[in-house]
Amino acid sequence: MIGKGRTVAVGVGGVPDSALQDLGSVVRGQLLGPRDVGYDTSRAVFNSMIDRRPRAVLRCADASDVVRGITFARRHRLALSVRGGGHNVAGSAVVDGALLLDLSGLKDARVDPTSRTVRADPGLTLGEFDRATQAFGLATTLGVVSMTGIAGLTLGGGLGWLNGRYGLACDNLVSAEVATADGQLLRASERENEDLFWAIRGGGGNFGVVTSFEYRLHPVDQVLAGGLSYPMSTAPTVLRFYDEFVKAAPDELSTAASFALSPAGEPAVSIGVCYCGPLDEGERVLRPLRAFRSPVEDSIQPMPYTALQSGPDEGFPPADCTTGSLATSAI
Repeated sequence: MIGKGRTVAVGVGGVPDSALQDLGSVVRGQLLGPRDVGYDTSRAVFNSMIDRRPRAVLRCADASDVVRGITFARRHRLALSVRGGGHNVAGSAVVDGALLLDLSGLKDARVDPTSRTVRADPGLTLGEFDRATQAFGLATTLGVVSMTGIAGLTLGGGLGWLNGRYGLACDNLVSAEVATADGQLLRASERENEDLFWAIRGGGGNFGVVTSFEYRLHPVDQVLAGGLSYPMSTAPTVLRFYDEFVKAAPDELSTAASFALSPAGEPAVSIGVCYCGPLDEGERVLRPLRAFRSPVEDSIQPMPYTALQSGPDEGFPPADCTTGSLATSAI
């Protein structure tokens, strides 16, 4: 661990080891080199085909560590990458030979049930965020897999099961604390640094490193959710009916049609649904869809919102870091 008890030579390009040691001595978190315990965990993303090796990893403990990491990278002309939840398929969080800012340890969520807002750290996953807000019967639009990080998802726009009624994740962003390339820590909202606030709501990365998100929350408890499956041979008929059905659907209903394998392993067309209004009204709304052509599977039922969010998790196993290197199998 650089600058915290012992010295590891992890010079990054032309960056002197002494400079890295100085950085490690002033941050509250940990600065790790390739030989340190925790280095492989920090460079792992869920897609195990991504096997990149940053020359140093800064496990940030707070926003000041983020600012110090950005300033260090700028001063030494060093490539910089940022890891939140690590769920990005392309593995953009990890760059060979760069300084990796690992924000995955920043996991505080402060819910204000009176104002129906939450201030959330960038290392939170959807599951952690949802558990914090559901304790108050509240939620906001965020993704569909509980292991996804809230940061990258929100900065990319953020589709989820609640977007029909409540909009995208970025639509529910009230403000954000952003560390910029010049080492400033700014608050971005509709009234402060408005251009930056506009950019980070769906614009993706490279505008700064968000160190805190403030979201608007909505009353969400149980939802009527699940899926319907039909034989692939009926796909044209099913999808034509589905197209007409969703044209008249209320905002409370979000749906997704896809091709998949049935529980028996046969190709099928599937329709996933989530109704986030009164359950009896949801039953009425979904009745025509559920009655169409007798689906081979109908799993639609009342369920906790967190159960819906974690439903697809088995399809996204985490990368294997137990051996000190990443697995090379595809996900």
